[in-house]
Amino acid sequence: MIEIHQLRYAVATADAKSFSRAAAALNVKQITLSRRVKLLEDRLGVKLFDRSTRGAETTENGRPFIEQARRIITDVDNLQTTARNVSYGLRARIAVGYCSPIMSGNLRLAIADYLTKFEDVQFDGIEAGLEKLFHGLHSHVVDVAVAPIGLEEDGIASRRIWSERLFAVLPMDHGLAEKEQIYWQDLRREVFVVPAGGLGPVFGNLIAARLTEQGKRPSIIVQDTSLESVLSMVAAKRYISIATEASQGVCWADLRFHEIHDPNGPARLEYALYWRRNNDNPALQHFFKLIEERYPG
Repeated sequence: MIEIHQLRYAVATADAKSFSRAAAALNVKQITLSRRVKLLEDRLGVKLFDRSTRGAETTENGRPFIEQARRIITDVDNLQTTARNVSYGLRARIAVGYCSPIMSGNLRLAIADYLTKFEDVQFDGIEAGLEKLFHGLHSHVVDVAVAPIGLEEDGIASRRIWSERLFAVLPMDHGLAEKEQIYWQDLRREVFVVPAGGLGPVFGNLIAARLTEQGKRPSIIVQDTSLESVLSMVAAKRYISIATEASQGVCWADLRFHEIHDPNGPARLEYALYWRRNNDNPALQHFFKLIEERYPG
């Protein structure tokens, strides 16, 4: 018999492309996860993953199984949520995905407003990278996602909502820290570090677009870690990074957040809401109404 936790282990491995990262995400021992996935493969008679020193890649034969397993997990989780809502006396549920921090800023305020105004709704926040968020939209795991503008997928609608200022994150004694204004060109010689997940890929593309000249690309190091860990690396004075104003909700004693300017004013990152066109969840309609009131288009 195939057990639900085996499906979770397999799907987590496919998403993380690594047994170790999947085990860390699920808070289980790597050897336990690896063995359970191997037992699942033996039971199915199908090799789900190609294993190498670089990680674990889903095989061509394994992809259809992983997608079906993902749908099964979603159905089971929805059943559990429905049962939990009934026990709590809640009548509805909304799952909001986001790839930016909610330490402060517009997203935090919007979520706080929703939780206050709709106390009978189960609110589930899902923080993930862009690829996982959009997969969640298509698989009905996520009702609505908050992400940078410009993303297009079949069946997904979008609406611009707000923008946030962009900041260079510098060690306190960096040569640019006391400069009155910083422009993109001031950062041309710097080495940047960005996270692999969340907004990291967006920041990496933005830095490359702004600072590439005559075929020479800026130095960008991608770390497979959290934004908080990346900022801790900046404090060690080897790199600098990029962040939005929402990242300043925590006090970073050793860092200076210095606003970046374009020729026309402060550099900003634009955000939009993304949702399935056929999503008729009433709790989602309430979320749209709240956003429209706070941030009229």
